Amino acid sequence: MSLWKTETENGVCVATYVFPPMNYIGAQGTEELVALIEAWRASDIRAIVINGGVEGKFITHYYGEELTTLDPAHIRNSHVLGLSPIPEYTGMLRRLQRLPKPVIVAMNGDAMGGGFEFCLACDIRIGERGDYRYGLPETRLGLIPGGGGTQRLPRLIGVAKATEFILRGRIVTPETALQLGLVSELADDALSRAKEIAEELAKMPATGLARAKKVIYEGTEMHMDGGLEVENSAFLDVMLAEDAAPVVQKYLGLPLEHRRIWLENPDIDE
Repeated sequence: MSLWKTETENGVCVATYVFPPMNYIGAQGTEELVALIEAWRASDIRAIVINGGVEGKFITHYYGEELTTLDPAHIRNSHVLGLSPIPEYTGMLRRLQRLPKPVIVAMNGDAMGGGFEFCLACDIRIGERGDYRYGLPETRLGLIPGGGGTQRLPRLIGVAKATEFILRGRIVTPETALQLGLVSELADDALSRAKEIAEELAKMPATGLARAKKVIYEGTEMHMDGGLEVENSAFLDVMLAEDAAPVVQKYLGLPLEHRRIWLENPDIDE
């Protein structure tokens, strides 16, 4: 039985993870999502929304019971080779982040440990008001975040804040998450808000979004000059893109006094 349910409308795919009672994610959920990511890559879907389908749970955390079944020899070999003991999960998160389409996560429930690391691998995070918790409690168990949390969180909120957050094994309310910059915004209904943003993005030229995402992630992993070279190459790509030219021409064809109005409301015909 599939753990992921998908619906597509107006170029937006909504993927819902359902694994009651706790909505933990493990090998099966990971494998299914890898297949979905590759299907999204090759399709005409323009934006993706991911949410949890168990009340009060987004992805609570990685399936701990599954981790305890790992062969100690496998762990030792992974250590020697410098590999993650759960390479399928960490690899899936890399694929998700590198998907050349915007991914919005509706954090409509608890998202801790591997579940929160999942959210960090998405492009836009929408928190939901409610009795939910987000965070990285691994150090409380004598562990560390192993799904990219130690690398993605500092890039999101800065080294000092991330160090304090990870070392203390903090879990926080959605309101505190917003204050810390862990989520972009809060909504009473995170899924509805995430859909609104996805529909907005789905109307925009796809090449520009793909190149912008690529440049942001690749550029922040190198020195400034290298990042600017990546940006320059991507800018040339979008200048030559067939989907950008008509939109640029439409904008330039507007009366000067109407241009700001159109930028704020591009659906308006001027």
